Amino acid sequence: MNLMEHLPALIIAIPLITAFLTPLVDRASKKARNVLVFISLLITFILVVLLVQRVFDKGIITYVMGASNPTETIPKQAAVPIRIVLEIDGLSAFMLLISIFISFIGLIYSFAHIKEGGGRFYTLFLLMVVGMIGMELTGDLFNLFVFLEILSISSAALIAFEFKRATTIEAGIKYIIISSISALFVLFAVGLFYGEYDLLNMAAIANEIGGALSHIDKIALILLFSAFAMKAGIAPMHMWMPDAYGEAPGAISMVLIATTQASLYALLRVCFTIYNEALHVVFPIALILLGLASIFIGVTMALLQDDIKRLIAYAAVAEVGYIVLAIGAGLYGFLGGGDKFASLEMWKVALKGGIFHIFNDVLDIGLLFLVAGGIIYVTKERSLNKLGGLAHSMKYSSILFLIGLAAVAGLPPMNGFASKIIIYESIYGVSPILSIVAILASIVMLAIFVKIFHAIFTGPKLAEHGEVPKYMLASMIVLAGLIIFFGLFPDIVLKNLVNPAVNALMEYGKYISAVMG
Repeated sequence: MNLMEHLPALIIAIPLITAFLTPLVDRASKKARNVLVFISLLITFILVVLLVQRVFDKGIITYVMGASNPTETIPKQAAVPIRIVLEIDGLSAFMLLISIFISFIGLIYSFAHIKEGGGRFYTLFLLMVVGMIGMELTGDLFNLFVFLEILSISSAALIAFEFKRATTIEAGIKYIIISSISALFVLFAVGLFYGEYDLLNMAAIANEIGGALSHIDKIALILLFSAFAMKAGIAPMHMWMPDAYGEAPGAISMVLIATTQASLYALLRVCFTIYNEALHVVFPIALILLGLASIFIGVTMALLQDDIKRLIAYAAVAEVGYIVLAIGAGLYGFLGGGDKFASLEMWKVALKGGIFHIFNDVLDIGLLFLVAGGIIYVTKERSLNKLGGLAHSMKYSSILFLIGLAAVAGLPPMNGFASKIIIYESIYGVSPILSIVAILASIVMLAIFVKIFHAIFTGPKLAEHGEVPKYMLASMIVLAGLIIFFGLFPDIVLKNLVNPAVNALMEYGKYISAVMG
């Protein structure tokens, strides 16, 4: 048996099997449990890298679950794909790499602060990883719903894992309610498609839709759009994000960013692949307006916070806004909106900026959450009013926080500058006002984070604290290193990671023909 042919299935199976083994090993030895989880995720990480390399080199890979020749033959019945099909193109490979990398960094970070209930924590952690990567691998709408449910239930439990405060339970309840509503929308849309076409495969549904939308197709589109926008934390459906990000353990706050990006991936798959050119231009306009709303709400609400993690969470809402704004502009040009904008193909540049910023957002906001989690772990304080002078005893953390805030504010030579300058340039073609608003929001965000840095790290020493544990510090240093690398060498990232993802969005016909022939 050639294991390389079964990479998509193994990437899901290894963490899933380990999730069920973890509680059993935990009863025998805590160290053995940590080693098991670490090795499992490391092997999954390596397999993902191999799969991504194959996709970027050879093109779209399809894998049919249960077939004797899963990578070459797609079983059909009257030209309709049957069985579960995993389909990986440049976009899903890009998202898969982000998800497993961030999960692996989060796992290392968690070894420093998860002391009690580790068996439960790592079981839920692995299930969250399975749900996230499953959403990015599947080519089947119903299984997208299944993986979304796995992701939602495990994430809600992890958000409320440290139930020491009433607000923690409240955050978990908010998240599971929003997730349940989103899942119901997706399931309803799946039922509509199945009733109309007798199909569940996304490529097959896209092939049937063609260039004309029925009333059922329009209802399904509104349901899917609402569900994934809600799960991606796009304003005004962002109400769960500050609570969930703010109350979750440090490592989970970071990984939750990747889970919201998985929902954003599903939204991209719906708009560009399933509906593609049949979409009405009102949808990209809606995305642009929602992106602006996310930026405005994120920045203004961050001004009012005194809890360090809630403040960063509102900054995360604003960063999602930049991504949605760029993708909305790209979809607007993709559908032919704005003759000059479309003719100059600036919409492709907008898509590059938005996709690039997906990775940068996880790195930048993720680093800030890790530093904030370390500060709370060491000082037992969350309020900016009760912190100060930490640079005296937490020199490395202060430098890493400074790198993170510069990246989020879009200062050179950080990665945030590299992606945001592309977004500014491209959306100017839609409307100069969009660029002005985006730039002003970044300036305000810089002022907010300078204030945070001053409140937490400068001034006289208020108490004697040590540096964060080594596992935490190592995780933060890795993210900071990538932030600087992406900022100094953006062309390498754009050429090798971003461009294949953007091309996959534009060449939706290849995704469909990989299944339908």
